[in-house]
Amino acid sequence: QVQLVESGGGLVQDGGSLRLSCTTSRRSYAMGWFRQAPGKEREFVAAITWSGSNTYYADSVKGRFTISTVNAENTVYLQMNSLKPDDTAVYYCAAPTGPLFTSAMYWRPDQYDYWGQGTQVTVSS
Repeated sequence: QVQLVESGGGLVQDGGSLRLSCTTSRRSYAMGWFRQAPGKEREFVAAITWSGSNTYYADSVKGRFTISTVNAENTVYLQMNSLKPDDTAVYYCAAPTGPLFTSAMYWRPDQYDYWGQGTQVTVSS
């Protein structure tokens, strides 16, 4: 079993920044970030291949969020800048068992097998 632990969530003002981290017990082929607000479906935020050579972002966060990895620490980061109230959600990191062979697969929660417990991000207006 792969164990994922997120941290870094909190309360921030509109326009502020937060940095989320996710530490995994095992290195994965790729890592993703998803978020879920009350009453809404879980949605894709960002993903990165194990090498860090490819990154993927939801249109809603492009230019504001940056995903990165530090392999020596088995850690994935999500730097979130220019936060908006609409970014308020529980953020989850996730890992697939194996590689994802098309870019479209990175957007799908059902392609990920392991999930963290989530960390709350609240952006006040």
